[in-house]
Amino acid sequence: MSQDIDYRTAFQFAPVGLVVSRHRVIVDCNEALAEMFRTSRELLIGQSFLVLYPSVEEFERTGERIAPVLNARGRYADDRIMKRADGELFWCHVTGRAMERSSPHAAGIWSFEDLSSRRPVQAELTGREREVAALLIEGQTSKHIGKALGISHRTVDVYRARLMRKFRASTTPELVQRLLGGTG
Repeated sequence: MSQDIDYRTAFQFAPVGLVVSRHRVIVDCNEALAEMFRTSRELLIGQSFLVLYPSVEEFERTGERIAPVLNARGRYADDRIMKRADGELFWCHVTGRAMERSSPHAAGIWSFEDLSSRRPVQAELTGREREVAALLIEGQTSKHIGKALGISHRTVDVYRARLMRKFRASTTPELVQRLLGGTG
């Protein structure tokens, strides 16, 4: 027996977290997102995306970093560390689409996929270290990371060195392997 499925039902039962946003505020989200962030849908609706980030600085820097990409391409994706309602940090793949390229944060549709089962957060990292780590995992060079984060490539190298010490890695590929949850 065939049952009609409407878009609302598809949104609610999608296997990944979904959010409809306006000006970085959650207008609606599905149960998968609420479960991922260990809270209720009702508590998330009307909240700024800030509640999903480890810090105010990371929320602000991410917004600044993704706006030009959303302007140019209309969509954006990355892996980043997010924060559950209980304070636990976890790796998350975030993909978004701006409804209006000329005003990238005005309205958007975002998906969130929890990566924690295959990429645990293993060390205490600063916000900037988390950002550099996420871009290293993508295979970005120090020059590209610096440009994306608005810092010099030499500063990126300082953060990479800190990460290598924290993860006891002697090479960048070994660091990336450890960031991905492997032993190196």
